[in-house]
Amino acid sequence: MRASGILLPVSSIPSRYGIGTFSREAYDFVDFLVKAGQTYWQILPLGPTGYGDSPYQSFSTFAGNPYYIDLEQLVEDGLLEREDCECDYGTQEEYVDYEKIYRTRFKILYKAFENSQIAENGAFKAFVEENKSWLSDYALYMAIKDSLDGSSWAEWDDDIRTRQEEALCRYREELKDQVLFYEFQQYLFKRQWTKLKKYANDKGIEIIGDIPIYVAFDSADTWANPALFQLDESCTPLGVAGCPPDSFSATGQLWGNPLYRWDYHKETGYEWWMSRIAYCFELYDVVRIDHFRGFDEYYSIPYGDATAEFGHWEKGPGYDLFKVMKEKLGNKRVIAEDLGFLTPTVLKLVKRTGYPGMKILQFAFDSREESDYLPHNYTSNSVVYTGTHDNDTTLGWLDVIGRKDKSFAKKYLNIRSNKEIEWEFIRAALSSVSDTAVIPIQDYLGLGSSARINTPSTLGDNWKWRMKKDALTDELAAKIHDMCRLYGRVQKKNA
Repeated sequence: MRASGILLPVSSIPSRYGIGTFSREAYDFVDFLVKAGQTYWQILPLGPTGYGDSPYQSFSTFAGNPYYIDLEQLVEDGLLEREDCECDYGTQEEYVDYEKIYRTRFKILYKAFENSQIAENGAFKAFVEENKSWLSDYALYMAIKDSLDGSSWAEWDDDIRTRQEEALCRYREELKDQVLFYEFQQYLFKRQWTKLKKYANDKGIEIIGDIPIYVAFDSADTWANPALFQLDESCTPLGVAGCPPDSFSATGQLWGNPLYRWDYHKETGYEWWMSRIAYCFELYDVVRIDHFRGFDEYYSIPYGDATAEFGHWEKGPGYDLFKVMKEKLGNKRVIAEDLGFLTPTVLKLVKRTGYPGMKILQFAFDSREESDYLPHNYTSNSVVYTGTHDNDTTLGWLDVIGRKDKSFAKKYLNIRSNKEIEWEFIRAALSSVSDTAVIPIQDYLGLGSSARINTPSTLGDNWKWRMKKDALTDELAAKIHDMCRLYGRVQKKNA
């Protein structure tokens, strides 16, 4: 069934409090999607962010980002006064000031925690019990981390770094209020997200979530489950994840995540992975698995290297993991992020799983050679994008590509004018044979490079962009709806 959606990170939603949240504005965006005839809202990973503010480097693969908790709902619940929420979140409407959010948001949430009497709440107790497999370790991890000035677990004393039982019990007792606070945050996050997702689902909008293939080294996952990763006896990584040099970066991408011990995962029946994926499908309707190639082969970079230039490829679990997943979890809806240099074995793996791969229009227009990303080479079992969170916006990209490539793109798409040129790229995506088309909201808004979400292999200016509060209009919704209807992407319920 042909359908379309819009990519907008939660952090990019307008709000009064410095970063996008599960606020009234999020519900308004769902209403906009309905008006625009959409089926999907695609977001980025929802986990709590650490160094560099990247949602792909989270303190937990299960936990939710407390920044996304809507403070207005806490005021309505009587947990906060409105003046409690008024802080300096920065002066730029279109950008998140993460340092100011970090310095203010937890203080506000702690006030709500103190006012909550949460320990006596039956729903909270049930939530803690239902999620104890990950929540207990996460809450303790974050409480210890706070008590040690934010240091990575690799720098902790040996007894707690290696999770000796006596040390675990001692820290749980000493930090019991902080542990409870982190459990409280997760309770609020899950309650508010579940409410928002239900609102979207009831309106005919499904959520496409995003699961990073790797977890961060500085995370509760690695600390609590070191046997899952390629670490030595002192818990130092033997190698780390990344990508070799490519069009994104001449020195490759050094992500720094610990690599998996796939032989151990296989011995356990991929138990951790099954739990992780099952939980994702509690949060989302469709899951995009980032860096799908890593299941076929993964790039191992020597620990301590300054760049990704001297890594090598190792074999991943291949289809075996997905075979187990289908047996244990059933046929789930997955999108395989299969971008980059695709070897025959990667293509074979994607085909065998049956999952749709991704087609990015910005990758298509290389005047020197035929590209698999040109629309006439698509198959229906695919998801087409003009660009993703790792690409520039379409207008930004058009400003920097070479003259020959730009000429080829305009000739291919029969573009005769630069007026609203981004809409011709949107048209190419929507008119393609791909079953699903997802367009970043920046392209619908006609924004340039200042609205880019992420530039791979850089730090400092990523994950910050926010949409202006009055950006979405009924006129824009009608224009999107008309084009999606023209190409058969509007479902009857949204017609």
